[in-house]
Amino acid sequence: MAISEKFEYPKSIEGSASLLAKFLNKALFEELKNKKTANGFDLKNAINSGVKNPDSGIGVYAGDEESYDVFAPLFDKIIYDYHGFSKNDKHKTDLNADHLDAPNLDSENKFIISTRIRVARNIKNIPLGTIISKEQRNNVEKIVSETLLSFDGKLKGKYYPLNNMSAEDSEQLIKAHFLFKEGDRFLEAAGLNRDWADGRGIFHNEEKTFLVWINEEDQLRIISMQQGGNIKAVFERLTLAIKLLESKIDFSYNNHLGYISSCPTNLGTAMRASVHIKLPKLGNRDTEFKQITDTYHLQIRGIHGEHSQSESGVYDISNKRRLGVTEVQCVQDMYDGVKALIKREKEL
Repeated sequence: MAISEKFEYPKSIEGSASLLAKFLNKALFEELKNKKTANGFDLKNAINSGVKNPDSGIGVYAGDEESYDVFAPLFDKIIYDYHGFSKNDKHKTDLNADHLDAPNLDSENKFIISTRIRVARNIKNIPLGTIISKEQRNNVEKIVSETLLSFDGKLKGKYYPLNNMSAEDSEQLIKAHFLFKEGDRFLEAAGLNRDWADGRGIFHNEEKTFLVWINEEDQLRIISMQQGGNIKAVFERLTLAIKLLESKIDFSYNNHLGYISSCPTNLGTAMRASVHIKLPKLGNRDTEFKQITDTYHLQIRGIHGEHSQSESGVYDISNKRRLGVTEVQCVQDMYDGVKALIKREKEL
């Protein structure tokens, strides 16, 4: 999108609680408004979601790895506010499952219903979903789906393109809660819904414990999951899949921000490790519940994701930290916090 003559400081963000509104003042707007990356991504692209949606929490998206340098005066402030991570800090990665101390917490399945760990990935030197061209997006789909279809053993599976799916496959994927839909208004304004549903699809293994979304918010969402609370098994499957993908595909990563993603909240490990867990007693003690989750850097959600409510005392508990901590630390946070939650639920 070319910079328009009339691109002016957006008054719509005034009074907004977003991090965009918190940090984009008129002086910073003037400093950045004519800058763009080599892929043509400009400030108008970067802030459009927050401008169109003043109720955004963050309000900015990146178009490529270079966005985090070109618009650093804005992005660095947002990253520091959200992650507590400064521009001189270095990210570190550790995907070695042997470093995780996580024996099964709930072998009788009394508390943990299911476990799910996912990471986001984007391919090096290809623009992110916000400004990727249709041809580039289709190329990402081809590269990733062909790599996934070469997997064997427990990761062997089938690929389902969104724009060419039978009613039967669609029904099966909806039933399994695997089918992703066109993004919401926040993603729409960021440019992430363009050319829907071309170049998008879903891969899952035969056991339905390994899943990859292609070209949703990020180019890859790699997901490992299963019923029950064997957190280590879920992490082991995820790290094996990542290793196999990395042997064929070069992902966008740098030593400062870790794995590059379109939304700054997903930088670093780009990981969300979560369980659905039954905590009917503790769930009625808001202060105590939050005290435990805060101690272990965890987030409480309802079972239908962000902004949803708990049902029948079941909660979605996940790691909050992503940048400046390793993948093992993210999962260890979640494991240790869930252990403390179960202990307190039993006491009550």
